[in-house]
Amino acid sequence: MPPDNRHPSLEDRFNTPWRAVAGAVYTAPTDARIYGATDFDVTDLMAYVRARRREGARITLTHVFTAAIARALAFDVPEMNAYMRRGRVIPRTTVDAMISVNIRGQEMSAIKITDAHAKPISVIAEEVRAKARDHRLGDESATMRNKALLSRIPWPLRQWAFRTLRWLTGDLGVEIPALGLSPDSFGSFMLSDIGSLGLTRGMAALLPAARLPVVYVLGRAEEKPAVVDGAIVPRQMVTLSGTFDHRLVDGAQGGMLSRAIARYLKRPEWLDAVPHDELATCLFPPRTLEVEKPDPAPDRQQ
Repeated sequence: MPPDNRHPSLEDRFNTPWRAVAGAVYTAPTDARIYGATDFDVTDLMAYVRARRREGARITLTHVFTAAIARALAFDVPEMNAYMRRGRVIPRTTVDAMISVNIRGQEMSAIKITDAHAKPISVIAEEVRAKARDHRLGDESATMRNKALLSRIPWPLRQWAFRTLRWLTGDLGVEIPALGLSPDSFGSFMLSDIGSLGLTRGMAALLPAARLPVVYVLGRAEEKPAVVDGAIVPRQMVTLSGTFDHRLVDGAQGGMLSRAIARYLKRPEWLDAVPHDELATCLFPPRTLEVEKPDPAPDRQQ
């Protein structure tokens, strides 16, 4: 069984008195949900996406937001990159993103991007596309295989089997490689692009077994009137809505994360490069990337 405390230096920072109380007051996380939404002006960002696509980079707003959320989580609000186990906050050692994708008609699957905070937008886009293609060709993810396995269990035993697996992996920290299950199976956050389904905004469910601090949904970009330099002008706006686990996240952390995301979206060229300087000192060194060389990309805007 892995040790509970993976970051000894962060033990006190993560496990504040309020977190200890929250872990006892709320269950996981049926009554610990809080919600928030932010409207982002993506007019200039969409122009950047179109320019990069003309250059051959097949990126979308989903890939840009994935990179922005991952870096905000890693560099600005690292205390959110955690999960609750037996009343204690357990910090994660990596920043991995789960992206919900449509693979067969209305069937959804989830693609995990490891070290999402360290990867440029274009790399995230290529990885998502390659894994989605594999899923469509039959190379299903562990999540899809486990769904199929659970669905074949008779109903009287299905819920018991699910809770047993959740207890083993979540509460005891046991890894089950054959099923692809571990306390970090679902990564640090999930992002679902409901805009591709024609929806402008929505609130996601917070799956108890995932032990995620937040699930985000990205709506469809729409042209709306906005005030710019004192004048009302048409701008492309998109809503990012989040469902948070209140045992781990308060309004303060949610606000910090939202402000960091907004700041990063204004510098997509930084999101499309490896942030070597930030990675060299962050709490979550990437496993899949060397970070010793200086980053030639522009510094992120403070």
